[in-house]
Amino acid sequence: MSIMGERNAPSIGHKKSLFYLFSITSILFILSWLFVLRSTGHPYFIDHNLLPNHKLFSTFHGGNLATRSRNGNNDPSIVANPVILEDQVAALRGSNMLKANPDNNAVLKVFMYDLPPEFHFELLDWKPEGKGVWPDIRTNVPEYPGGLNLQHSIEYWLTLDLLASEFADPSIARSAIRVHNSSVADVVFVPFFSSLSYNRYSRLKPHQKGSTNKLLQQKLVKFLVAQEEWKRSEGRDHIVLAHHPNSLLDARMKLWPATFILSDFGRYPPNVANVDKDVIAPYKHVIRTFVNDSSDFDSRPTLLYFQGAIYRKDGGFARQELFYLLKDEKDVHFSFGTVLKDGIRRATQGMHSSKFCLNIAGDTPSSNRLFDAIASHCVPVIISDDIELPYEDVLDYSEFCVFVRTSDAVKEKFLINLIRSIGRDDWTRMWARLKEVENLFEFQYPSKEGDAVQMIWQAVARKVPAIRMKIHKSRRFSRYNPLRNRKPRSLPIPINFSK
Repeated sequence: MSIMGERNAPSIGHKKSLFYLFSITSILFILSWLFVLRSTGHPYFIDHNLLPNHKLFSTFHGGNLATRSRNGNNDPSIVANPVILEDQVAALRGSNMLKANPDNNAVLKVFMYDLPPEFHFELLDWKPEGKGVWPDIRTNVPEYPGGLNLQHSIEYWLTLDLLASEFADPSIARSAIRVHNSSVADVVFVPFFSSLSYNRYSRLKPHQKGSTNKLLQQKLVKFLVAQEEWKRSEGRDHIVLAHHPNSLLDARMKLWPATFILSDFGRYPPNVANVDKDVIAPYKHVIRTFVNDSSDFDSRPTLLYFQGAIYRKDGGFARQELFYLLKDEKDVHFSFGTVLKDGIRRATQGMHSSKFCLNIAGDTPSSNRLFDAIASHCVPVIISDDIELPYEDVLDYSEFCVFVRTSDAVKEKFLINLIRSIGRDDWTRMWARLKEVENLFEFQYPSKEGDAVQMIWQAVARKVPAIRMKIHKSRRFSRYNPLRNRKPRSLPIPINFSK
């Protein structure tokens, strides 16, 4: 018995050890699964008010700013009752991420270069006094030239708005403010009036080897790539305006990492400019705004209106096709027209008395005619397959526009039958919506809440998270491959560029 007992003793101890080991392993396994399930279970929504510049995640909806959760969920209960773990709050506070000025984090912080006047207001024949760079807009605002020059004047209005942001005036709307420390800025603004430079200074003068427009672009590139702000991000957080399709024609390939503000992408390859990276801004309409519009379906005698250049290249071939299809329709106005010889007044009168206004692609996908139609409360009929529209991420154009594919529009009787099928009630709803949204496309100084200037700044603000992500990703290998040692990349000019 004693011998058997001695033999069984180690066996029993061995079994106990195995049991303890199995128990501990099981407990650890169960705890690990609980942690996994907890981390992948119900999401914890972070209150954006606790984050710097939380209103950069705001979106325009129904005329109001409404914050949405970053995962795209629009449930209002989530916005009203945000949840954040206490240890996450502590971590953020400990890392100084919550020390943004609460009075300023509702607006886009913009660092603007003090470029020499030759890049901006001097192009408007303004002369600086002494060493000053900017005009004193409290006493004198340089005027922008009229006519078709106005339609691409976006850089002028945005620059004025940044300058005005430095004056304490609570009555002026603010979606962006100028800051003088680039390290606290969300974006860096380049105040080059590129469209005006192209319109006024792209022709050679007798004594010049290169135009003033080309020379300014060369100077601009040389200036920018030498700045610490550009080197820090390779230009990714810079805002560059090139609203005229031919503006910055020589510099765009060297500045492409920046966010461009454009009218469309018609003369850009998609790896240089695209809707994910860049911002589409409206044209400034040249047609007079229809103030106190009390018209209705019956008081606008013209069914469909178009006046402009008929023979265009590239995507504008449809204009010629449509001219021959529509020219004999009794209630359609389709004719050649320009701004010359009282053209703007006659176009204003024509659009104000028309139910629908054609916006057909020209040399590029967009044209000012769309925004003239909006200002006239004339329901736009858009025939431009590649058009990109301002603020379309927050604005539904189908509520006040009619879209027609080019391939359908040029079919016999297709377009006219479609337009005639839209009755009084449908037209009246679109007309009423036009009156609601028209202010979103108005440029003015001082800027007002919800106008085009503020909407463009808000569109820029919505790009900031993506800009930051690109900058952060670019720094992954900077420990042994510093950005400052990399030269700006350049791409060949695509064949669809035209002078």
